[in-house]
Amino acid sequence: MTETTKTHVILLACGSFNPITKGHIQMFERARDYLHKTGRFIVIGGIVSPVHDSYGKTGLVSSRHRLTMCQLAVQSSDWIRVDPWECYQDTWQTTCSVLEHHRDLMKRVTGCILSNVNTPSITPVIGQPQNESSQNIYQNNNNVSSKPTAAKILGKVGESLSRICCVRPPMERFTFVDENANLGTVMRYEEIELRILLLCGSDLLESFCIPGLWNEADMEVIVGEFGMVVVPRDGADPERIMNHSSILRKYKNNILVVKDDSNHPMSVVSSTKSRLALQHGDGHVVDYLCQPVIDYILKSQLYINASG
Repeated sequence: MTETTKTHVILLACGSFNPITKGHIQMFERARDYLHKTGRFIVIGGIVSPVHDSYGKTGLVSSRHRLTMCQLAVQSSDWIRVDPWECYQDTWQTTCSVLEHHRDLMKRVTGCILSNVNTPSITPVIGQPQNESSQNIYQNNNNVSSKPTAAKILGKVGESLSRICCVRPPMERFTFVDENANLGTVMRYEEIELRILLLCGSDLLESFCIPGLWNEADMEVIVGEFGMVVVPRDGADPERIMNHSSILRKYKNNILVVKDDSNHPMSVVSSTKSRLALQHGDGHVVDYLCQPVIDYILKSQLYINASG
């Protein structure tokens, strides 16, 4: 497949990240590697979206701390970013609403038509009618007229992601895009297909099978419209899990299960194990958390007692 025909993907992971672990980061890396190996996808960005404080989970530390730890964990990555929008809302947001927020934001920031998983876009990347005097987000300074390629639009989308959407905020202050900001107009590029996929572990997939835990309408949107990339954890079998839910069975083709090393060392790492290791002074915490996150936790005295 050519770059034009491959689906361009942004991976979005929602969760407590209490704290963010090496396993979370490896989940992104494993998913990207697998999607690239299929030959059908190009992953152009990753978004870490920590849950709002009002989620109410026992032992959940302030979003101020969780955002900072997430930032520290991805500071060396050139494609994963932390987005604080979810934390900065007035109250807890559903996973469905977070996905929809980022989809709408991508439309404005990148100028791309974002397709649903079941209805691939046949519309070129949007280009609003422009006056000659209007200034484009993406300026072409070459005098030679040439049709932009998929590689060019990919570069521009990636540039927009790192510069505008998936903000890598400074440690002192977290900011995100003003939804009402005037982002200007964009040039018309040849067609590419861009999707936001929910990235998760098999434990989240399994939670879809718990009666009453998820709103069924939200599940329809998450799996039916967006799609998911599932990384197996703790030896779980995602195929077996999907058979226990009518909605998951219905949209089984929209759920991409990462097939790599089933015994990957990071597949057993969890935030729960990390907190327990911190409470008990277990040296194995260095296997679960990156050093900057450990340093921040110790400095801020987080998770040291059983109450969180």
